[in-house]
Amino acid sequence: MILAFVETDASGATEVSREALTLAARMGAPLHAVVVGALPDGVVEQLGRYGVEVVHHAVGDAVAAFGGAAWAAAVQDAAGDAGVVVAPGTPRGMEVAAHLAARLDVPMAANVVAAGAGDPLRVTRQVVGGSVLEEMELPARPAVLTVAGHAVEDEPGDGVTATLRTFTPQVADADLVARVVSVEPVDDAGRSDALTSARVVVGAGRGAGSAAGFDATVELAELLGGALGVSRVVTSLGWRPHHEQIGQTGSRISPDVYIPCGISGAIQHWAGCASSRTILAINSDEAAPMVTKATYAVIGDMHEVVPAINAEIRRRRG
Repeated sequence: MILAFVETDASGATEVSREALTLAARMGAPLHAVVVGALPDGVVEQLGRYGVEVVHHAVGDAVAAFGGAAWAAAVQDAAGDAGVVVAPGTPRGMEVAAHLAARLDVPMAANVVAAGAGDPLRVTRQVVGGSVLEEMELPARPAVLTVAGHAVEDEPGDGVTATLRTFTPQVADADLVARVVSVEPVDDAGRSDALTSARVVVGAGRGAGSAAGFDATVELAELLGGALGVSRVVTSLGWRPHHEQIGQTGSRISPDVYIPCGISGAIQHWAGCASSRTILAINSDEAAPMVTKATYAVIGDMHEVVPAINAEIRRRRG
């Protein structure tokens, strides 16, 4: 049996969770899922469309709010004799999987993009910021892994009728030392997940020149229905907030299209954007690492190129 840890929001299973379910279903074993905390209406039926036979719903005061160790305890209770535990490659998914692997004293494979069905389990995962694919074996049971965001297409299967099992996990006081105690609402502009879930991201770096130099890139992101991301130097200089930062110490993105403007492409930034499916770099330096790695590149001043793109988009839209 394979157990998938599923994150939810108001609309049901999150996108990266659905991608993780798709990968898990391809492994050929009976599939169960565990949801901790809120269970949105219709999510049991939704998970059934991915082949989930049983949905384990963990409830109780100890897991009502997020806590990595407490939620890992809930997943461990649901796992039973599962041979594989799969989690989405999100900050929460990574934290829960890491706690679970530590509790079970087994290795964890992060950022998996493909998995077999043999024994030992063989997986392919992204390393070095997604620029290298590594194959590894997980001989221990259960095998614990996280699925890299947007590396697997979200594909429901033939579907089954899922049943719901509600349980209260055993959570020790030590598991509650670190947990969410309050949540402050923010608008969409302040959500870091708006960046990581965007299908189009427009990036801006030192080439913006100043805090006032982002108007054109912000407009381009809005015209394309995407999100704005920035390099570390931009946040270090205080030009833009940290939740917009892409890179090793920021957010990891996997959009369909990434348009980095005035970003040199240092390895720390590349670690956060290497999973982008198509990269269109705009840079005045044709030898910049971002230009040499991009799918397409425009060599020019971002302050001239981006406004021209915006004007053309507006013209074509009338």
